[in-house]
Amino acid sequence: MHSNPLSLLLRPFAIIYRLIVQLRNALFERHLFRRWNSPIPVVSIGNLSAGGTGKTPLVDWVVKYYLSIGCKPAIVSRGYGRESKGVQLVSDGQQVLLSSREAGDETAMLAWNNPDAIVVVAEKRKKGVIWITKHFAARVPGVIILDDAFQHRQIRRTLDIAIINAEEPFFKAKMLPEGRLREPLKNLARADLILLNKISDPQSAAAIATELEKTRRPLVKARLKTGELLCFSGAFISAEEAPLKRHLKAMAFAGIASPESFLESLRCEGIQVEAHRFFHDHEPFTAKKLQSVRREAEAKGLSLITTEKDYFRMLGTPELIRIISSLPCYYLKVETDIFEGKETLQAMLRTAIGK
Repeated sequence: MHSNPLSLLLRPFAIIYRLIVQLRNALFERHLFRRWNSPIPVVSIGNLSAGGTGKTPLVDWVVKYYLSIGCKPAIVSRGYGRESKGVQLVSDGQQVLLSSREAGDETAMLAWNNPDAIVVVAEKRKKGVIWITKHFAARVPGVIILDDAFQHRQIRRTLDIAIINAEEPFFKAKMLPEGRLREPLKNLARADLILLNKISDPQSAAAIATELEKTRRPLVKARLKTGELLCFSGAFISAEEAPLKRHLKAMAFAGIASPESFLESLRCEGIQVEAHRFFHDHEPFTAKKLQSVRREAEAKGLSLITTEKDYFRMLGTPELIRIISSLPCYYLKVETDIFEGKETLQAMLRTAIGK
């Protein structure tokens, strides 16, 4: 079996990247790089891969769980792809203050879906946490949730959750830029809990689970389930929107890390995907790109369907919504379905905040 020439070309860079990552981790382990203690309990949710693990729906699940037990959470995210700089308040727990352009699409989505949670973006997560402690001194949140922070080691965390995507080639995973790993698989032992996500094939997931159990860390199993299919026709979400009937003929478009899972979700809902157009994860949508998408859908007599994350990305630039709104447009909500180990996860989340 011949190796991929591009893979061979990128392998030296992957080796160098791996050495740098391991050196950095060793400096933290030997306390030559110091970690900062937050005055508020910290729960980190991250992964070893560059996107596509279903992290954002899990963050949403954890936020909603904390709210359900009377603990007010604050989300601190880097806000990938945002146009703003420094520490920015996305939501004060009462109203959303920034658009997806200023906050990043995933962060804006989390803020809109959890109006009672404080949401902050900051390149330096430590600065974000310090900002929260100062500006919300009168109503200090009960927990800080660090979004996408498994590699962010400057802040000591009370609970460290690592997500593994069951749909990715776990046993043949390679380091960036040859593959999608941010750090070696053995570093999963650093996590307090591992969540095996996007499980669709129980047999292949069982093989991965057997390997993960060698870390002797609690293992939780989850899959993504589809939620409501919502229609949008302007720059705002209507409170009157209701789940719509399936069996649509549609063109799917998105800029996400795992478009195949999005297509599978649509097909499972009975939606007939007659065409699709995919962009790179977090790739900015432009008027030209969306005009092309609209023209193709119009020519084929199709509705348009995108992801919830991509909907919020377009919401930050109302012009983009207007370009496609001459057609029926929908977005599909996706949720985390934890089917094994939910009680373990909930218990560890409660322990993290001293409950």
